[in-house]
Amino acid sequence: MLRFLGLRLARAALTIGLVVTFAFVVLRLSGDPALMIMSPEAPAEAIAAFRHAWGLDQPIWAQYLRYFGAILHGELGQSMRDGRPAIQLVAERIPATLAITLPALLVKVGLGIPAGIHAALHRDSLTDRIVMAGAVAGFTVPSFVLGLLLVLLFAVQLGWLPSGGQESWRSAILPVITLGLGGAGILARFTRSAMLEVLGQPYIRTASAKGVPWRAVVRGHALPNAAIPTVTVVGFMVGSLIAGAVVVESVFSWPGVGRLLVVAVANRDLAVVQCILLLVAATMVLSNLIVDLLYGVLDPRLRSQAAAGAH
Repeated sequence: MLRFLGLRLARAALTIGLVVTFAFVVLRLSGDPALMIMSPEAPAEAIAAFRHAWGLDQPIWAQYLRYFGAILHGELGQSMRDGRPAIQLVAERIPATLAITLPALLVKVGLGIPAGIHAALHRDSLTDRIVMAGAVAGFTVPSFVLGLLLVLLFAVQLGWLPSGGQESWRSAILPVITLGLGGAGILARFTRSAMLEVLGQPYIRTASAKGVPWRAVVRGHALPNAAIPTVTVVGFMVGSLIAGAVVVESVFSWPGVGRLLVVAVANRDLAVVQCILLLVAATMVLSNLIVDLLYGVLDPRLRSQAAAGAH
Protein backbone atom coordinates (compact mmCIF):
# COMPACT_ATOMS: atom_id res chain seq x y z
CA MET A 1 0.00 0.00 0.00
CA LEU A 2 2.88 2.35 0.80
CA ARG A 3 4.42 1.64 -2.59
CA PHE A 4 1.07 2.30 -4.24
CA LEU A 5 0.77 5.64 -2.43
CA GLY A 6 4.38 6.54 -3.16
CA LEU A 7 3.94 5.95 -6.89
CA ARG A 8 0.80 8.09 -6.93
CA LEU A 9 2.54 10.92 -5.07
CA ALA A 10 5.50 10.79 -7.46
CA ARG A 11 3.15 10.91 -10.43
CA ALA A 12 1.30 13.83 -8.84
CA ALA A 13 4.53 15.79 -8.33
CA LEU A 14 5.58 15.10 -11.93
CA THR A 15 2.20 16.24 -13.24
CA ILE A 16 2.31 19.51 -11.31
CA GLY A 17 5.87 20.11 -12.50
CA LEU A 18 4.88 19.59 -16.14
CA VAL A 19 1.88 21.92 -15.77
CA VAL A 20 4.05 24.63 -14.20
CA THR A 21 6.64 24.29 -16.98
CA PHE A 22 4.06 24.29 -19.77
CA ALA A 23 2.27 27.34 -18.36
CA PHE A 24 5.54 29.21 -17.91
CA VAL A 25 6.74 28.60 -21.46
CA VAL A 26 3.39 29.30 -23.14
CA LEU A 27 2.86 32.54 -21.24
CA ARG A 28 6.35 33.79 -22.09
CA LEU A 29 5.78 33.05 -25.78
CA SER A 30 2.28 34.55 -25.97
CA GLY A 31 3.27 38.20 -25.78
CA ASP A 32 5.25 40.84 -23.95
CA PRO A 33 3.62 41.77 -20.61
CA ALA A 34 5.40 45.14 -20.68
CA LEU A 35 3.56 46.17 -23.83
CA MET A 36 0.22 44.93 -22.48
CA ILE A 37 0.52 46.73 -19.15
CA MET A 38 2.34 49.93 -20.21
CA SER A 39 1.01 50.12 -23.81
CA PRO A 40 3.21 50.25 -26.94
CA GLU A 41 3.14 54.09 -26.87
CA ALA A 42 5.11 54.23 -23.61
CA PRO A 43 8.71 55.51 -23.79
CA ALA A 44 11.25 52.86 -24.67
CA GLU A 45 13.18 53.62 -21.48
CA ALA A 46 10.09 52.99 -19.34
CA ILE A 47 9.37 49.70 -21.08
CA ALA A 48 13.00 48.61 -20.66
CA ALA A 49 12.91 49.56 -16.97
CA PHE A 50 9.70 47.57 -16.50
CA ARG A 51 11.23 44.49 -18.13
CA HIS A 52 14.34 44.78 -15.99
CA ALA A 53 12.33 45.23 -12.79
CA TRP A 54 10.36 42.02 -13.44
CA GLY A 55 13.28 40.05 -14.86
CA LEU A 56 11.75 39.86 -18.33
CA ASP A 57 15.01 40.92 -19.96
CA GLN A 58 16.74 37.73 -18.84
CA PRO A 59 16.93 34.54 -20.95
CA ILE A 60 13.85 32.36 -20.61
CA TRP A 61 15.82 29.55 -18.97
CA ALA A 62 17.07 31.96 -16.29
CA GLN A 63 13.53 33.21 -15.69
CA TYR A 64 12.32 29.62 -15.38
CA LEU A 65 14.99 28.64 -12.86
CA ARG A 66 14.23 31.69 -10.75
CA TYR A 67 10.48 31.01 -10.93
CA PHE A 68 10.80 27.32 -10.10
CA GLY A 69 13.12 28.09 -7.20
CA ALA A 70 10.61 30.61 -5.86
CA ILE A 71 7.85 27.97 -6.00
CA LEU A 72 9.99 25.55 -3.99
CA HIS A 73 10.26 28.28 -1.34
CA GLY A 74 6.50 28.88 -1.37
CA GLU A 75 6.68 32.17 -3.26
CA LEU A 76 4.28 32.47 -6.22
CA GLY A 77 5.23 35.96 -7.35
CA GLN A 78 3.47 39.31 -7.41
CA SER A 79 0.89 40.79 -9.72
CA MET A 80 2.36 43.10 -12.33
CA ARG A 81 -0.82 45.19 -12.18
CA ASP A 82 -0.91 46.24 -8.54
CA GLY A 83 2.17 44.66 -6.98
CA ARG A 84 0.21 42.50 -4.53
CA PRO A 85 1.15 38.83 -4.00
CA ALA A 86 -0.54 36.66 -6.61
CA ILE A 87 -1.63 34.10 -4.02
CA GLN A 88 -3.45 36.85 -2.11
CA LEU A 89 -5.40 37.94 -5.19
CA VAL A 90 -6.38 34.35 -5.94
CA ALA A 91 -7.28 33.55 -2.32
CA GLU A 92 -9.68 36.50 -2.24
CA ARG A 93 -11.62 35.02 -5.18
CA ILE A 94 -11.78 31.39 -4.02
CA PRO A 95 -14.83 31.83 -1.70
CA ALA A 96 -16.87 33.31 -4.56
CA THR A 97 -15.96 30.41 -6.85
CA LEU A 98 -16.77 27.81 -4.20
CA ALA A 99 -20.09 29.55 -3.55
CA ILE A 100 -21.33 28.40 -6.97
CA THR A 101 -19.21 25.33 -7.71
CA LEU A 102 -19.95 23.39 -4.50
CA PRO A 103 -23.76 23.75 -4.81
CA ALA A 104 -23.39 22.90 -8.51
CA LEU A 105 -21.51 19.73 -7.55
CA LEU A 106 -24.39 18.77 -5.25
CA VAL A 107 -26.79 19.30 -8.15
CA LYS A 108 -24.66 17.11 -10.41
CA VAL A 109 -24.42 14.26 -7.91
CA GLY A 110 -27.92 14.56 -6.47
CA LEU A 111 -29.59 14.70 -9.87
CA GLY A 112 -27.27 12.75 -12.18
CA ILE A 113 -26.58 9.58 -10.18
CA PRO A 114 -30.20 8.81 -9.16
CA ALA A 115 -31.38 9.57 -12.70
CA GLY A 116 -28.78 7.22 -14.18
CA ILE A 117 -29.64 4.42 -11.75
CA HIS A 118 -33.37 4.81 -12.40
CA ALA A 119 -32.81 4.79 -16.17
CA ALA A 120 -30.71 1.62 -15.98
CA LEU A 121 -33.25 -0.20 -13.83
CA HIS A 122 -35.99 0.74 -16.33
CA ARG A 123 -34.02 0.15 -19.51
CA ASP A 124 -35.79 0.96 -22.80
CA SER A 125 -38.77 2.42 -20.97
CA LEU A 126 -40.23 5.87 -21.54
CA THR A 127 -38.48 7.07 -18.39
CA ASP A 128 -35.16 5.79 -19.68
CA ARG A 129 -35.59 7.64 -22.97
CA ILE A 130 -36.58 10.87 -21.24
CA VAL A 131 -33.62 10.70 -18.84
CA MET A 132 -31.14 9.98 -21.63
CA ALA A 133 -32.57 12.71 -23.85
CA GLY A 134 -32.19 15.19 -20.99
CA ALA A 135 -28.67 13.91 -20.26
CA VAL A 136 -27.57 14.32 -23.87
CA ALA A 137 -29.03 17.81 -23.99
CA GLY A 138 -27.34 18.68 -20.70
CA PHE A 139 -23.78 17.85 -21.68
CA THR A 140 -23.94 18.81 -25.37
CA VAL A 141 -25.26 22.35 -24.94
CA PRO A 142 -22.26 24.64 -24.22
CA SER A 143 -22.37 26.25 -20.79
CA PHE A 144 -22.23 29.78 -22.18
CA VAL A 145 -25.23 29.04 -24.43
CA LEU A 146 -27.21 27.54 -21.55
CA GLY A 147 -26.25 30.46 -19.31
CA LEU A 148 -27.39 33.04 -21.85
CA LEU A 149 -30.68 31.17 -22.38
CA LEU A 150 -31.31 31.12 -18.63
CA VAL A 151 -30.54 34.83 -18.38
CA LEU A 152 -32.90 35.56 -21.27
CA LEU A 153 -35.71 33.55 -19.68
CA PHE A 154 -35.43 34.16 -15.94
CA ALA A 155 -33.74 37.58 -15.83
CA VAL A 156 -34.92 39.39 -18.96
CA GLN A 157 -38.33 37.88 -19.73
CA LEU A 158 -39.61 36.88 -16.28
CA GLY A 159 -37.49 39.19 -14.12
CA TRP A 160 -37.28 36.61 -11.34
CA LEU A 161 -33.49 36.51 -10.91
CA PRO A 162 -30.50 38.84 -11.37
CA SER A 163 -28.66 38.52 -14.65
CA GLY A 164 -25.19 38.75 -13.10
CA GLY A 165 -23.00 40.03 -10.31
CA GLN A 166 -22.93 38.93 -6.68
CA GLU A 167 -25.62 41.04 -5.07
CA SER A 168 -27.26 38.30 -2.96
CA TRP A 169 -27.79 34.54 -2.78
CA ARG A 170 -30.31 34.87 -5.62
CA SER A 171 -27.46 35.92 -7.91
CA ALA A 172 -25.91 32.45 -7.52
CA ILE A 173 -28.97 30.50 -8.68
CA LEU A 174 -28.46 30.81 -12.44
CA PRO A 175 -24.69 30.08 -12.33
CA VAL A 176 -25.32 27.03 -10.14
CA ILE A 177 -28.00 25.70 -12.50
CA THR A 178 -25.79 26.33 -15.52
CA LEU A 179 -22.88 24.45 -13.97
CA GLY A 180 -25.02 21.71 -12.46
CA LEU A 181 -27.16 20.62 -15.41
CA GLY A 182 -24.27 19.77 -17.72
CA GLY A 183 -22.49 17.72 -15.08
CA ALA A 184 -25.71 15.98 -14.08
CA GLY A 185 -26.18 14.87 -17.68
CA ILE A 186 -22.66 13.43 -17.81
CA LEU A 187 -23.12 11.61 -14.50
CA ALA A 188 -26.50 10.23 -15.54
CA ARG A 189 -25.05 8.75 -18.72
CA PHE A 190 -21.99 7.23 -17.03
CA THR A 191 -24.03 5.86 -14.12
CA ARG A 192 -26.55 4.26 -16.47
CA SER A 193 -23.80 2.64 -18.55
CA ALA A 194 -22.01 1.34 -15.45
CA MET A 195 -25.23 -0.05 -13.98
CA LEU A 196 -26.23 -1.78 -17.23
CA GLU A 197 -22.80 -3.41 -17.47
CA VAL A 198 -23.00 -4.67 -13.90
CA LEU A 199 -26.60 -5.86 -14.22
CA GLY A 200 -25.53 -8.06 -17.12
CA GLN A 201 -22.88 -9.89 -15.09
CA PRO A 202 -23.35 -13.59 -14.14
CA TYR A 203 -23.22 -12.96 -10.38
CA ILE A 204 -26.27 -10.72 -10.65
CA ARG A 205 -28.22 -13.49 -12.37
CA THR A 206 -26.94 -16.00 -9.82
CA ALA A 207 -28.06 -13.88 -6.89
CA SER A 208 -31.50 -13.44 -8.46
CA ALA A 209 -31.76 -17.17 -9.17
CA LYS A 210 -31.06 -17.93 -5.50
CA GLY A 211 -34.14 -15.95 -4.56
CA VAL A 212 -32.40 -12.85 -3.23
CA PRO A 213 -34.87 -9.94 -3.39
CA TRP A 214 -34.20 -7.65 -6.36
CA ARG A 215 -33.75 -4.58 -4.17
CA ALA A 216 -31.12 -6.41 -2.13
CA VAL A 217 -29.34 -7.49 -5.34
CA VAL A 218 -29.24 -3.90 -6.55
CA ARG A 219 -28.08 -2.47 -3.22
CA GLY A 220 -25.62 -5.22 -2.32
CA HIS A 221 -24.12 -6.12 -5.69
CA ALA A 222 -25.01 -3.74 -8.51
CA LEU A 223 -24.50 -0.37 -6.85
CA PRO A 224 -21.09 -1.06 -5.22
CA ASN A 225 -19.65 -2.50 -8.44
CA ALA A 226 -21.06 0.30 -10.58
CA ALA A 227 -19.66 2.91 -8.21
CA ILE A 228 -16.06 2.80 -9.48
CA PRO A 229 -16.57 4.47 -12.89
CA THR A 230 -19.03 6.89 -11.29
CA VAL A 231 -16.50 7.83 -8.60
CA THR A 232 -13.98 8.49 -11.37
CA VAL A 233 -16.29 11.01 -13.03
CA VAL A 234 -17.18 12.65 -9.70
CA GLY A 235 -13.48 12.91 -8.87
CA PHE A 236 -12.82 14.66 -12.15
CA MET A 237 -15.68 17.07 -11.41
CA VAL A 238 -14.27 17.84 -7.96
CA GLY A 239 -10.85 18.46 -9.48
CA SER A 240 -12.30 20.81 -12.08
CA LEU A 241 -14.33 22.92 -9.64
CA ILE A 242 -12.18 25.99 -10.35
CA ALA A 243 -11.30 25.41 -13.99
CA GLY A 244 -14.87 24.49 -14.89
CA ALA A 245 -16.23 27.83 -13.67
CA VAL A 246 -14.21 30.05 -16.02
CA VAL A 247 -16.87 30.38 -18.74
CA VAL A 248 -19.83 30.58 -16.36
CA GLU A 249 -18.19 33.25 -14.20
CA SER A 250 -17.55 35.30 -17.32
CA VAL A 251 -21.15 34.94 -18.53
CA PHE A 252 -22.64 35.98 -15.19
CA SER A 253 -19.93 38.50 -14.20
CA TRP A 254 -19.27 36.42 -11.10
CA PRO A 255 -16.18 37.69 -9.21
CA GLY A 256 -14.46 34.34 -8.81
CA VAL A 257 -11.14 32.75 -9.73
CA GLY A 258 -12.32 31.92 -13.24
CA ARG A 259 -13.07 35.52 -14.08
CA LEU A 260 -9.79 36.60 -12.52
CA LEU A 261 -8.01 34.13 -14.81
CA VAL A 262 -9.64 35.62 -17.91
CA VAL A 263 -8.64 39.15 -16.88
CA ALA A 264 -5.11 38.09 -15.94
CA VAL A 265 -4.59 36.31 -19.27
CA ALA A 266 -5.82 39.37 -21.18
CA ASN A 267 -3.44 41.58 -19.21
CA ARG A 268 -0.52 39.12 -19.35
CA ASP A 269 -0.35 39.23 -15.56
CA LEU A 270 2.02 36.27 -15.49
CA ALA A 271 2.24 35.59 -11.76
CA VAL A 272 -1.54 35.55 -11.31
CA VAL A 273 -2.11 33.25 -14.29
CA GLN A 274 0.63 30.87 -13.14
CA CYS A 275 -0.75 30.85 -9.60
CA ILE A 276 -4.25 29.96 -10.79
CA LEU A 277 -2.98 27.23 -13.13
CA LEU A 278 -0.90 25.80 -10.30
CA LEU A 279 -3.97 25.82 -8.06
CA VAL A 280 -6.05 24.07 -10.74
CA ALA A 281 -3.36 21.45 -11.30
CA ALA A 282 -2.98 20.79 -7.57
CA THR A 283 -6.74 20.43 -7.18
CA MET A 284 -6.96 17.97 -10.08
CA VAL A 285 -4.02 15.94 -8.82
CA LEU A 286 -5.36 15.83 -5.26
CA SER A 287 -8.82 14.73 -6.40
CA ASN A 288 -7.30 11.99 -8.59
CA LEU A 289 -5.21 10.80 -5.67
CA ILE A 290 -8.30 10.59 -3.46
CA VAL A 291 -10.13 8.69 -6.21
CA ASP A 292 -7.25 6.19 -6.44
CA LEU A 293 -7.50 5.60 -2.69
CA LEU A 294 -11.28 5.19 -2.92
CA TYR A 295 -10.77 2.50 -5.55
CA GLY A 296 -9.12 0.38 -2.89
CA VAL A 297 -12.09 0.87 -0.57
CA LEU A 298 -14.70 0.08 -3.21
CA ASP A 299 -12.87 -2.84 -4.84
CA PRO A 300 -10.91 -5.20 -2.51
CA ARG A 301 -9.19 -6.70 -5.56
CA LEU A 302 -7.26 -3.48 -6.06
CA ARG A 303 -6.08 -3.58 -2.47
CA SER A 304 -4.84 -7.13 -3.02
CA GLN A 305 -3.00 -6.10 -6.18
CA ALA A 306 -1.39 -3.18 -4.36
CA ALA A 307 -0.33 -5.48 -1.50
CA ALA A 308 1.07 -8.04 -3.96
CA GLY A 309 3.04 -5.32 -5.74
CA ALA A 310 4.66 -4.28 -2.49
CA HIS A 311 6.25 -7.76 -2.03
